[in-house]
Amino acid sequence: MKYIAKTLYGLEQVLAGELTGLGAKDVIAVNRAVLFTGDTGLMYKVNYCSRTALSVLEQIADFRIRTADELYQRSSRIEWDKYLDRDQTFSIVPVVNSPLFTHTGYPALVLKDVIADWFRKKTGYRPSVETQDPDVVFNLHISNTQVTISVDSSVVPLFKRGYRTDQGPAPLNEVLAAGIIMLSGWDGKADLTDPMCGSGTIPVEAAMIAGNIPPGRFRSFFGFQRWQNFNNDLFGTVKAECDALETIPVARISGSDISEEAVIQAKKNAENAGLSGVVSIQTLDFRELKSSSEDGFIIMNPPYGQRLRPDDLDALYSMIGSTLKHSFAGNRALLLTSDKELLKFIGLKPKEKRTLFNGSLECILVKYELYQGTRKTIKE
Repeated sequence: MKYIAKTLYGLEQVLAGELTGLGAKDVIAVNRAVLFTGDTGLMYKVNYCSRTALSVLEQIADFRIRTADELYQRSSRIEWDKYLDRDQTFSIVPVVNSPLFTHTGYPALVLKDVIADWFRKKTGYRPSVETQDPDVVFNLHISNTQVTISVDSSVVPLFKRGYRTDQGPAPLNEVLAAGIIMLSGWDGKADLTDPMCGSGTIPVEAAMIAGNIPPGRFRSFFGFQRWQNFNNDLFGTVKAECDALETIPVARISGSDISEEAVIQAKKNAENAGLSGVVSIQTLDFRELKSSSEDGFIIMNPPYGQRLRPDDLDALYSMIGSTLKHSFAGNRALLLTSDKELLKFIGLKPKEKRTLFNGSLECILVKYELYQGTRKTIKE
């Protein structure tokens, strides 16, 4: 079967690597998504184990249309009772970029009519549309003349792990946090700390990576569990096999924050994930923090203007640069921000830069290698 795993911009190659490691075939990275093939067990596994997928769609039709009317005609050829029972509810999520349609919602209405008419002709009854909590969610993607219809096997986005019950005003998307950690080059053995950890997403995701803990373990629902062909025994086997691979992290993983309220939230979330004994969280000003090793990783998502508005962002970023330089020599630091201008106050030359998105907000991820002494000294 053909699948589409959606992700955030900039994480396509990370997700492609994940899918290959999970056993996917025909893996192709595209914009904000990765295409792959596999069986039902793999689809369950990707939902349960992928750290950088937002959702997993199972493709049920793929065709071209020359006119708007052809959408109805071609969609009517789908055997809809393979994916939906007449007593179930459904919804349609349209993603439309085509000159054939002047309103993006219109194709969704067409597909709704197709499904209703198809069932009415075959059974005399029609399933109902439900936007709040549908049994089955269909995805309608139209790009120019290419139409792809899929059924959403996740429904609730996969970044909603289930452990983060407490969070501040600007939480970091769990998929983005995991993606940054995986992009960092961290091997799960070196020390890792987030000195501005907020609700603890980065250290918790790092501990889950180091311990090989499936991110889907804390979820109570996946969309495929409402499908007619859902195989509970197979899903149970997949979960048991993945859970059996869990290990005890050897790295020292920690987080700290100047906000006592944030630290309380972070500790609660680490506890929810069963990681209280693995992740160390403390209330501490970054300026007072010292490196615990000479080859550790610092990963942080400090405040920036479009998310939070500290009184003096310039001074904050200057302090970050000074602390990294004087207290973390030999370490590697990764910093995510949406304000490129603030980076000049860090006063360090990045080794790498990447564009990522935190939701709809364009950000830049910078990586610094914090040499002891000058780079000239290191080379000599």
